[in-house]
Amino acid sequence: MSQPTGLGTVGGRRALPIPDGLDGHRLDQAVSRLFGLSRTAAAALVEAGDAAVDGVPRGKSDRVSAGAWLEVVLPAPAPPPAGIVAQPVDGLRVVHADEDIVVVDKPVGVAAHPSPGWTGPTVLSGLAAAGHTVATSGAAERQGIVHRLDVGTSGLMVVAKSERAYSTLKRAFKYREVDKRYHAVVQGHLDPLRGTVDAPIDRHPTHDYRWAVVSGGKPSITHYETIEAFPAASLVDVRLETGRTHQIRVHFSALRHPCVGDLTYGADPTLAARLGLTRQWLHARALSFLHPRTAEEVRFHSDYPDDLRRALAVLGE
Repeated sequence: MSQPTGLGTVGGRRALPIPDGLDGHRLDQAVSRLFGLSRTAAAALVEAGDAAVDGVPRGKSDRVSAGAWLEVVLPAPAPPPAGIVAQPVDGLRVVHADEDIVVVDKPVGVAAHPSPGWTGPTVLSGLAAAGHTVATSGAAERQGIVHRLDVGTSGLMVVAKSERAYSTLKRAFKYREVDKRYHAVVQGHLDPLRGTVDAPIDRHPTHDYRWAVVSGGKPSITHYETIEAFPAASLVDVRLETGRTHQIRVHFSALRHPCVGDLTYGADPTLAARLGLTRQWLHARALSFLHPRTAEEVRFHSDYPDDLRRALAVLGE
């Protein structure tokens, strides 16, 4: 797994040499890029006299030279966004963190962010409790969120910490430049074993909290490939081109091969009980994208959690 290294954006005095890649850049731009601050915040920091080059305070438009010694006083971490209560989340694991992004392995039963009617734990509350600040872009209750996983789906999520990362990642998700890989166990055997589901999705016409393949819905494309076939089910690798709500669950249900354990979308409750599942067998297995600061590809991987691993073992017996 390739990972960028970062300086972090915790408050306090920081000092480092200007890297070659920022030679000739404006001081406020250099501060923004090095510490994950917005250009506005970086400019304010410089104008307040909290940035010096080779020991001398400079103006925000002054150009910096590679190798010059940059000293800054970073602001204290911002409080959690409005509506976000810092609360430790059991099982929420930080896979990677730097000044721009934090990648987490989300356990089942945790929402990405607060929403009406949800009183359980969230990724944002867990990150706040762990001392991670996120970008202020986006709606107040979902600041920093560039994509989501269902409460009942485990696995990898990336959250933006800097404004630059937020805008870059939102654009990357919009233009399908992020490789999202899921593993799912679906009922029965898919025919063909490898294929693409291209079917529009929108809200279910009669059932709240459900989505469906609907004529005139949003374009939705799911690629799949069977990894292993069991007597009653199949383990499949899934790649999403689009990121609609419940997309994988809806598409496989439309194929009459719902995710095992997904009672909302027509799964067999008897099979779910035999496997000890209380949620859909669906896991965000791998995530790769160009890092918003370095433009280098980063890849992350998540192992199956215990409940999915046990269910898979029972299927294989």
